Amino acid sequence: MDAITRHEIHEGWAHAGMVEAGGLVFVSYCVGNTTGTTTEQVHGALDTLEARLATLGLTLADVVQVDALFADIWEIPAMEAVFRERFAGAYAARKSIQTAFAHEGLRFQLDAVAHRGRAG
Repeated sequence: MDAITRHEIHEGWAHAGMVEAGGLVFVSYCVGNTTGTTTEQVHGALDTLEARLATLGLTLADVVQVDALFADIWEIPAMEAVFRERFAGAYAARKSIQTAFAHEGLRFQLDAVAHRGRAG
């Protein structure tokens, strides 16, 4: 049985920022450019995701699933344009959700699941 490894433990929030289990890496709460436009915030969230995955030797190409959270669901086209640029055709399965964010100015956040390929 594979071990479960937790990264970015935050005791105050009672959560782990990333959890590895069964060859998958679950990444929560990716945000960036929180005072910018939705397009800028999508780029910022992907920058954050990319940097966090890099600490585990992974890239956006390893992402297999994304939960995209919006303040306004009608801004999906802005995300799609950024995803076309950043994922270059290697798209993940995706779900988009409208929500009320606790942080003022936040328009976009994502959670993702990446696959850690196994040698052999």
